[in-house]
Amino acid sequence: MNVSLKRIQAIFIKDYKEFSRNYAVSIMILFPIAFALLYRSEAGDQAAIYAFIMNFSLAMLTSFVQACLIAEEKERNTLRSLMMTPASMLDVLIGKSALVFLISAAVLAFTTYLFGYETSNVMLLAAALGISILLYTAIGTICGLYSKTLLEASLSVFPVLIIFTAGPFALAFEEQYPFLEVLRYLPSSQLSELLVAMEVGAAAGELARPLVIISVWAVVLTIISFILYKKRLMDQ
Repeated sequence: MNVSLKRIQAIFIKDYKEFSRNYAVSIMILFPIAFALLYRSEAGDQAAIYAFIMNFSLAMLTSFVQACLIAEEKERNTLRSLMMTPASMLDVLIGKSALVFLISAAVLAFTTYLFGYETSNVMLLAAALGISILLYTAIGTICGLYSKTLLEASLSVFPVLIIFTAGPFALAFEEQYPFLEVLRYLPSSQLSELLVAMEVGAAAGELARPLVIISVWAVVLTIISFILYKKRLMDQ
């Protein structure tokens, strides 16, 4: 499958213009910043608070914006036209994901700075957040492809926001409700676990496990988004 940088760039620029014009979507970049300012003076476990801000931001910014950008194109029937152009599946998905990835990376970096979170293992933190952005972008793609309108896409992201953001906190009731153990394998729970492990200076093996689980989630969800895109293409 050929990949054209010119086509990817054209899709990227088109999405950037649409993102800039749609204030209901672009305003989402303010939520992570607002949470960082709100919680930076909060007493308590800084790693856990930071993990909450990151998990919330990934769902509310990355998945939401990606889902809305795709659903908006479906609503206007421009996604169908895009699917029928010479652009390959990778051209379209990379082009439509690149903008969200760069926006998310920039906003999360600025949010980290505002919150004042510091770690001795910056590369590991960057890798975990980078993989998480890919994961939540795939979730947003899936939500957008399943939605028929922009409103449906907006609503479809909320279960993701609730489950993935609340998952790590629900583990506090794990002893009373053993079935909640499954929430430990959510990518949000694994990111929280990784950040806490980094805070206490855990061994390399303990740091690698959450990163591997997050990576598996990212790969599986990306494959699902590719399959769903191909299915939508065949349905046209």
